[in-house]
Amino acid sequence: MAYPNLPDFKSLTSAIELHVQLKHEYGADGIERILARAERDLKRALGAIKRLPIDADLEEKEPNALRPIQALRPRGPRRLWASFDSRRYAAKLEGALLGRFAGCTLGAPVEFWSIDDMRELAKENGQPFPPTEYWSRVPWPDRKRYGLSPRRMYTRDEMDGVPVDDDLAYTLLGLLIVEDYGPDFTVEDVGKAWLKYLPYACTAEKVALANLKNGVPARRAAAVDNPYCEWIGADIRADPWGYMAPGWPEKAAQMAYRDAYVSHRRQGIYGEMFFAAALAAAFATSHPLEAIEIALTEIPRQCALSKAVRWALNRAPKIRNYRHAREAMDKKFAGMSGVHTINNACLTIWGLSIGGTDVTRVIGETVAMGMDNDCTAATAGSIVGAVVGKHGVPKHWYRNFNNTVHSYLIGRRRFTISGLTSRFAKQAKGVFGA
Repeated sequence: MAYPNLPDFKSLTSAIELHVQLKHEYGADGIERILARAERDLKRALGAIKRLPIDADLEEKEPNALRPIQALRPRGPRRLWASFDSRRYAAKLEGALLGRFAGCTLGAPVEFWSIDDMRELAKENGQPFPPTEYWSRVPWPDRKRYGLSPRRMYTRDEMDGVPVDDDLAYTLLGLLIVEDYGPDFTVEDVGKAWLKYLPYACTAEKVALANLKNGVPARRAAAVDNPYCEWIGADIRADPWGYMAPGWPEKAAQMAYRDAYVSHRRQGIYGEMFFAAALAAAFATSHPLEAIEIALTEIPRQCALSKAVRWALNRAPKIRNYRHAREAMDKKFAGMSGVHTINNACLTIWGLSIGGTDVTRVIGETVAMGMDNDCTAATAGSIVGAVVGKHGVPKHWYRNFNNTVHSYLIGRRRFTISGLTSRFAKQAKGVFGA
């Protein structure tokens, strides 16, 4: 996917700002008139770009409505568990939760860091790289993430509970949506839950939340002035649907669709459906890549995400470590946003292919790849955790969780891991009962 070559607008606007200051200091006249004309021209260009027609043939291959999406899926198992297996589920659910919490917490302090910077941090800490445990020290230890958890709380020795992160907040929010509205919740119900529980959001979610607050209907909130609608924000919300539809990838994907639609379109929607299906399949498979293969049957065969996932799976045998992964991704998707669904999905898949059923290697290699690595490691950790169950997650990854999960959700600042497992189990039984 070759993107158009963009002019260096950032350097240009910086140069304009500097020369405006200089000319003003020299007493030049007419600066405001020139700036007003430049602003009008840029707004005209933006409007013209927004009005450009899209490819109709591609639109048919990448629909936004659920039934057309399902009509374009390849043949798949749809459902792997005929009934709810409570004993098997309990251990696997806790493994998935612990894997998700661990991957996210490991990646959060180094989110979007370069590989070289992460390696340097490991060297300064006297730790191996890729990491095999939480960082012993991170820069700016007292700086708070999301205004709540100091960065030192993400480290090995100072951790007390699972610290705050948006990836984890949406996992909790998915549970609250089903508890409030039932497993057949609607897109409108998702919008109501966002207004009730979300104090703020980023990128596509920020746009959708603002639109909801301004009275835009939930089914249109993703479509109004939202250039982020194919980014990773919906992807990171996939896990609760897999947890509540274990062994039932089709059902998990349907629930994920209704959640994604409030903020995303096309690849953004497919990303959440894909990883929700993968999580559901992970409860019934013995290897993470089996779950990935099954998840491909829940999104359109010819969509861009499906093609990218198949490419990543085909390349997987040659991707031996985090460096191979990052180099292949950078080459294939040059110019793509680092917060896109597609490129980060490929890194997640390679983390799973490199690590297999070794939780430590999966999340360590995935974090080492960089990009949106708290998101990718959380998803990879969740999938492998569901495959291996709690007993497959080394204790050092959850020893200091202390049965506590911190959150920034309105009125829901603290959860217990034991409470989450029982609450997810209750809803999963309800999904199967329904």
